[in-house]
Amino acid sequence: MSYVNPDPEPERTTGLEPGGGVPPGETPPAESSLPGAGPQETHNPTKGWAKGPLTLILLLVALVAAFFLVYALVLIL
Repeated sequence: MSYVNPDPEPERTTGLEPGGGVPPGETPPAESSLPGAGPQETHNPTKGWAKGPLTLILLLVALVAAFFLVYALVLIL
């Protein structure tokens, strides 16, 4: 099996400087940004916790804390 150089004549390839670099005018300009690439979003859901689940979690934490407080008081008495 013989090796085939993928770039057999780099000195004849257009747009390359000696050493393989590309001069500034040969590359396409970078894209400015992508916000306009997709459809316009009209609904952005809120970030963070909703009031209902957060209230339930805080209520559960308060109930567990009250249980352990009462349990500790019963053991002391």
